[in-house]
Amino acid sequence: MRIGELSRRTGVSVPTIKFYVREGLLPAGRLTSPNQAAYEETHVRRLRLIRALIDVGGMSVAAVGEVIAAVDDPDRPLHDLLGEAARRIGPHSDEGASGGEPSGGEDEDEGGGLGSAEARKRVETLIDERGWRCRTESPASQALAVALTALDSVGHGRFAEVLDVYADAAEQVARVDLEYVAHHVAREDLVESVAVGTVLGDALFSALRRLAHIDASDRLFGGGAE
Repeated sequence: MRIGELSRRTGVSVPTIKFYVREGLLPAGRLTSPNQAAYEETHVRRLRLIRALIDVGGMSVAAVGEVIAAVDDPDRPLHDLLGEAARRIGPHSDEGASGGEPSGGEDEDEGGGLGSAEARKRVETLIDERGWRCRTESPASQALAVALTALDSVGHGRFAEVLDVYADAAEQVARVDLEYVAHHVAREDLVESVAVGTVLGDALFSALRRLAHIDASDRLFGGGAE
């Protein structure tokens, strides 16, 4: 197919497609004449991945380039590839999460970018006791420590007492997520599923939780259904 058809099929403008080619995100088409190139289904799949990472995953073009490089590296283990994608998705930037300067400065133990020392220890203990194969310095671990610190700062430190219940639910959801991702065979499709599943899956679970709150409130306090 020519670039115009590729644009129509993917909804990506011709100038943007050319930009992705220049940036190395999209392979160039096969030249059929000095001024014409032919594109394949692989280009459609790659464009769909790029747009998912940018539009849904909120990644910068530079971050997408690093994920694409991992996708194209056949020696990169699948677990590492999916981790690279998940690490870059969402509102948390790499700075302060994996080698950048922490945002909390000297006050970080009082609820700054890494959470309090007590909260970080609580997260470390949770990971160890549950046997989770993740690092305590990962962005997700740090985000949990920050959340626990915030709860404690507003007088709800006891919320941590139900942390294991939340962890049980999270494990079940994570298994479902990965079983869904596993239905895809192509590496690009797997990464796209991680992007969509992480961002929209969070929104889905949040909405389900709110619905369950309405039901539980009605059953416990008799407020009547909304």
